[in-house]
Amino acid sequence: MEPALYIVATPIGNLGDVSRRAIEVLSGVSCIAAEDTRRTGQLLSGEGIKTPMLAYHEHSAPQVAEQLAARIAGGESIALVSDAGTPTISDPGYRLVRVMQEAGLKIVPLPGPCAAIVGLSGSGLPSDRFAFEGFLPNRGEARKRRLEALAHADATLIFYEAPHRIVATLEDMQSVMGGDREAALARELTKSFETIRRAPLRELCDWVRDDTNQSRGEIVLLLAPGKDERNAQLDPALGELLLGIAEHMPARKAAKLVAGYSGLPSRQLYDYLLQHRPG
Repeated sequence: MEPALYIVATPIGNLGDVSRRAIEVLSGVSCIAAEDTRRTGQLLSGEGIKTPMLAYHEHSAPQVAEQLAARIAGGESIALVSDAGTPTISDPGYRLVRVMQEAGLKIVPLPGPCAAIVGLSGSGLPSDRFAFEGFLPNRGEARKRRLEALAHADATLIFYEAPHRIVATLEDMQSVMGGDREAALARELTKSFETIRRAPLRELCDWVRDDTNQSRGEIVLLLAPGKDERNAQLDPALGELLLGIAEHMPARKAAKLVAGYSGLPSRQLYDYLLQHRPG
């Protein structure tokens, strides 16, 4: 096999999704750089592949990438695989790719499974423009700030989320973007308990909160494109109410309070206060 770094996508759940080309490459390379050698070992065992593995993950020292580059420069071929799906997508493998590029070595990417794309394809949300945002910040305030920055994005937004944070994340999305914003939750894709549901954020949040099964497994969360409401007209009576409340508390708190009452995005209400509050 030609000396190169082969970027090999592997199944995100259903092992039947591995491609014939992926099997050929994994069988023919000198070694496999795997994010999780135990999980990759299960795939290799099922296909009867005995290629040696070594660990390459987020905590690998920079010297590991340099050693792999030296091996390819010396005539070996190496496959890069992630925990599951396409390497380098929300994955430290991109660092290895950069090392190979800087060394002038050949890189061969193989197409294959990617949870973000699988989730988008089954979500029913617009797919002509989309942005992959990976994981949101763990902490609530940082997460809200990031969501506020994304509130008016004119593309479908794709996130990965951990099961123990999914309810809090949905609640923050509803608070920032309004309960009517359409979203989709895609869980355990390609696996036995695969679930895909599209609904307004308000309904989706209630559904996940009431059914603990929806807070299990690997989750892709998608948000429909936002409408730029920063210049939208606010009902005069609601505007007066908002301004009155803001006299007694910080603007962000007032906006959040009125958002819960009106169903409007807190970001829109906060922007209104910035424009209309005296001083």
